[in-house]
Amino acid sequence: MESLFSLENLFTLMMLILLQAVLGFDNLLYISIESGRVPEPRQKFVRRTGIMLAIGLRLVLMVIVLGLINTLTQPLFGARLAGIFEASFTFHSIVSLLGGGFIMYTATKEIMHLLAIEHVENLGDTHQRSVPATIAIIVFMNLIFSFDSLLSAIALTHVVWVIATAIIISGVMMIALADQVSGFLKKNRMFEVIGLFILFIVGVLLITEGGHLADLHLFGFEVTAMSKTSFYFVIFVMVVVSTVQTRYRNKLEALRVKEHSTIG
Repeated sequence: MESLFSLENLFTLMMLILLQAVLGFDNLLYISIESGRVPEPRQKFVRRTGIMLAIGLRLVLMVIVLGLINTLTQPLFGARLAGIFEASFTFHSIVSLLGGGFIMYTATKEIMHLLAIEHVENLGDTHQRSVPATIAIIVFMNLIFSFDSLLSAIALTHVVWVIATAIIISGVMMIALADQVSGFLKKNRMFEVIGLFILFIVGVLLITEGGHLADLHLFGFEVTAMSKTSFYFVIFVMVVVSTVQTRYRNKLEALRVKEHSTIG
């Protein structure tokens, strides 16, 4: 029993919680945006229910992945079209490719929807989903996002209680932060647009990772995985550019108002 709570296991648990927190950023962003598609009184319920169900399914997925870890990383089938396309697909690569494609599709659809809206103040009333559908989407995408973090966790340790505890703690953290992130996006609508573009980049990240795992070659060129460092650097640049642009636009508006008041 003492070995379970050894210094090594406790240190690994701390590392896994930190890993889950870092990798869970895009997941939390997705949950916050999706929950905004249901009527406002039900949004908090949707976020909490979706995350709690996802935690339970993550624990089930953990047991399955631990039992099938070797099978999941072995090639299932290959495909080849001379000079154009060549790949050897694993279960992990298929999950990453399909999940990334779905996220890119969702982000693109929502961005196009925002561009089509004539009155921003009515945005929440024109594009709503049912509560069960939104919860189902949140749970499904949570599992897609968690697949990578689970494999990373298993690479650090095979001690079930350590991984399970990290999953539960990260889930509680997500429940605690989800309302804050959603509230921030409501008060700062411009960051919802940035969030959608970040999700689009998340989709690119997953697709390139899936292509790399499948040893995918397109027109003779190998598809390499986008590094997490590049991903977070792109996010940082996007947020900085948007913030600077907003401040500059506000200054211009203030100058125009000042000029008009002087002329008047």
